[in-house]
Amino acid sequence: MPVLPGDAPASIERAAAALAAGELVALPTETVYGLAARADDDAAARRIFAAKGRPADHPLIVHVADAEAARAFAADWPVAAQRLTAQFWPGPMSVVVHRRAGVATVAAGSLPTVALRCPDHPVAQALLRAAHAAGVAGVAAPSANRFGRVSPTTAAHVAGEFGDGLLVLDGGACPVGIESAIVDCSRGRPVLLRPGVLTRTALEAAL
Repeated sequence: MPVLPGDAPASIERAAAALAAGELVALPTETVYGLAARADDDAAARRIFAAKGRPADHPLIVHVADAEAARAFAADWPVAAQRLTAQFWPGPMSVVVHRRAGVATVAAGSLPTVALRCPDHPVAQALLRAAHAAGVAGVAAPSANRFGRVSPTTAAHVAGEFGDGLLVLDGGACPVGIESAIVDCSRGRPVLLRPGVLTRTALEAAL
């Protein structure tokens, strides 16, 4: 499949239809390019693990268009998650909360929790909203590279990694270039699992 211009409405429609059909799509975010599949379809999520060569017990981050869409995957929404997402979404921060039973089981690595993120990239936002309109609650989207390799920050990196068999939306070079911060809000007291570009001081100030 070709690399498509991410700012073209026809590209977004084609990618959203592919996601709705359970196919893989590479999309840009402000952090790195992600290898996406609908998170509410376990068979689709398994395709991510197979394509990356990623162990099935390594959970994936679910990307959503906004905080309201995140509730489809969350069994609860702690005060810490509410405060953090109010300040840092859309943006390069993921929150871990208790997972709604029976939803995104494969994407979450069968854990009782799920990591959720709302990306701050116009192409990612356009695709997430188009996919949501097509019935896709959210997409699991780890970095679009083989497991253990360097995370891609351009569409060319992704195409070089996976070849012509993957639909890639080109949104230019990722402005951040490293993975999102991850904050675990499922334990009562928030715990910073991965810093990303957000500092511990900034996160603590938001709480």
